[in-house]
Amino acid sequence: MTTDDTSSPDLSPRDLELLRMAIRLSDESKARGRHPFAALVANERGEVVVTAGNNSMPPQGDPTQHAELVAAAQAAKLLSPEELARCTLFTSAEPCCMCAGAIYWTNIGRVVYALSEHALLGLTGDHPENPTFSLPCREVFARGQRRVEVVGPLLEQEAAAPHVGFWTGGH
Repeated sequence: MTTDDTSSPDLSPRDLELLRMAIRLSDESKARGRHPFAALVANERGEVVVTAGNNSMPPQGDPTQHAELVAAAQAAKLLSPEELARCTLFTSAEPCCMCAGAIYWTNIGRVVYALSEHALLGLTGDHPENPTFSLPCREVFARGQRRVEVVGPLLEQEAAAPHVGFWTGGH
């Protein structure tokens, strides 16, 4: 796993609190029998606007209901595009290309993530419920017409904890 260096000038103490909240929410998602992912959107003052767990797990889940997509969609119903541009989406794992698209289209201006897609693949392997893309969210955002700031990976060991045993133990 990569370093857990949190001394970046792009991070505030509140950013780290909110990222740890997303990690805790991912553990709560796992405790509810869902995939161990979670995300939240916070406004420019660091106030949480929405939180979301993952609801993509079969049989009743919808495979498009990743936590980041759900959080972005909920925030877009509450805030204007101008307000969303000043928001940050915090997530327990790097947004996949689908979620990065949702973040882009809802106009969220910043993403802070914990577990990298690469590290996640190391935990999930070839599990059929998480066929991880090898496509970093930075590459998705780089193809857009507006800038989305990305900070991460961070706190990967903390973010990996809810995944340990989940993908190999038949949940």
